[in-house]
Amino acid sequence: MPNHQTPPSGMWPVLYAYFDALNRIDREATRKQIDTTIAAGAPAIVTLGLATEVNRLSDDEKRTMIDDCAAHIAGRVPLAVTISGDTVERQVALASYALERGASWLILQPPSMRNEPESFYYDFFASVLERTGANAGIQNAPEYLGVGLSAESIAALAAERPNFRLLKGEGPAVTIRATIERLRALDQTLAVFNGRGGQELVDNLRAGCDGLIVAPDAFDRQVAIHGAFAEGREDEAESLYAQVLPEIAFVMQSLETLTCYGKRIAAWRMGFDVLHDRGARPTQFGIECARRFAQRLGPTSRVLRR
Repeated sequence: MPNHQTPPSGMWPVLYAYFDALNRIDREATRKQIDTTIAAGAPAIVTLGLATEVNRLSDDEKRTMIDDCAAHIAGRVPLAVTISGDTVERQVALASYALERGASWLILQPPSMRNEPESFYYDFFASVLERTGANAGIQNAPEYLGVGLSAESIAALAAERPNFRLLKGEGPAVTIRATIERLRALDQTLAVFNGRGGQELVDNLRAGCDGLIVAPDAFDRQVAIHGAFAEGREDEAESLYAQVLPEIAFVMQSLETLTCYGKRIAAWRMGFDVLHDRGARPTQFGIECARRFAQRLGPTSRVLRR
């Protein structure tokens, strides 16, 4: 795989993991998400992220998600696979599996060990990047994962490993902006994506983000926001953002809220239902709230191009 590739800008959906009534991966739901988000304008698709409940998947189930995504995407858009694991060997093994199936990008998570010096995580990422040689990013999300690299370490890693081309952040727009400015001052240019469900979407774009990586519940609306901003229609982007912000605020109260209620909003908008939960179970009031948001957003639509 050649290095130095530039990831496509825009809104990347990170797929939910749905489970059937027997607690198996719902493969039809995976395919439905892929088709719907590509139709809505996804320039790439991500799997095995936090929204995919990767911490609740067995190794076999992770491989099933990779297999199903690669087979059904079938080259229509690039596939990015989030790589987790507490040793370099485990991450390299999962990364190699993903690359063999046709993944275009890897997004490396730090190992779960906490309270290690920053150099530990730097060396970990550098080793995985060197051994895979693939186009890759790292997930730098100290607020969610508990550890992260400084802008100086990110710049040094990019200089050392030229296949490190993408930074996946999970922080406020002002923090992302400061990181982008520091990277520029250090003469390193990376594609930068934020997440956080699309919170501060327009300000993230103003801050210099190439896009955001978000779950599919409001994905079509967020594609429209990105498109309006990219075409210089900032007032329209702000207006569209205001319309979707209540739903974003609802599902982003916690990761459990996202994987309980966000995945239901996405499913209802795509025309199916959640059959089984591995995490938090919904309450009746929560279902009522989620239904209301799904109805307000309506069925997931294809992207509207001007």
